[in-house]
Amino acid sequence: MKVLEVRNMKKTFSLSRKQRAIEKTKETKKIAVNDLSFTAYPGEIYGLLGPNGAGKTTCLRAISTLIKPDEGDVFVDGFSVREDSYEVRKRIGFLTSELKLEDHFTPNYLFGYFARLHGLNEEETLLRRDELFGRFGIGDFQEVKVADLSTGMKQKASIAISLVHDPEFIIFDEPTNGLDILTAKSVTDYLVELKNAGKTVIVSTHILSVVEKICDRVGIIINGKMKWTDTMDHLHQSSETLEELFFRLFEESEGTL
Repeated sequence: MKVLEVRNMKKTFSLSRKQRAIEKTKETKKIAVNDLSFTAYPGEIYGLLGPNGAGKTTCLRAISTLIKPDEGDVFVDGFSVREDSYEVRKRIGFLTSELKLEDHFTPNYLFGYFARLHGLNEEETLLRRDELFGRFGIGDFQEVKVADLSTGMKQKASIAISLVHDPEFIIFDEPTNGLDILTAKSVTDYLVELKNAGKTVIVSTHILSVVEKICDRVGIIINGKMKWTDTMDHLHQSSETLEELFFRLFEESEGTL
């Protein structure tokens, strides 16, 4: 089974003087993720839910091999991000607002560039481009420079390019952040399609409604720690709503809202 497993991940960052001032702390280091563990399975969407600064993006960057955990490990289809980062990259598609498309290039050029990086031949590239550009309505804008695209079209182009190689593991960091309601729906609908196709999908968000709409399994992360993880079906059988559970856990961790 093609699972993605995070095992006891810990990641610490050094804080600059400016960062210490912003966070109102004298500490020179910050633990962004602390002993974090969870598993995501094929044919489901795992939602990593937490407030801004909870450690969600750090976790996804480690899964995607952009940074290495200080402790613990991540296994993607059995391959370690520490020992087999190249094999991990071949199997994942990663989308984050921190990685921008180059303004001076067009979606068509960038799609072809990343297709070649992933080893697709010309025929495979054309088939994949037609499928994804058609799905997201990019065709009429494929020769428009990224700088001249709308925010929603940039996001759609980013999604298409991140999935050029048809990966089995989809990792999206705040995929609907800043999008209008129509574009956001097209993105969440596509994530459900990927799940139904048997992909393993991980989505980080701070938006409760997104989790309730598309996620099968949820992990609530606060201050870098996993406070709760289970299926939405089990939660629906309990006396708490997702919102009530989240704010209860937040209050227990922070002491106040």
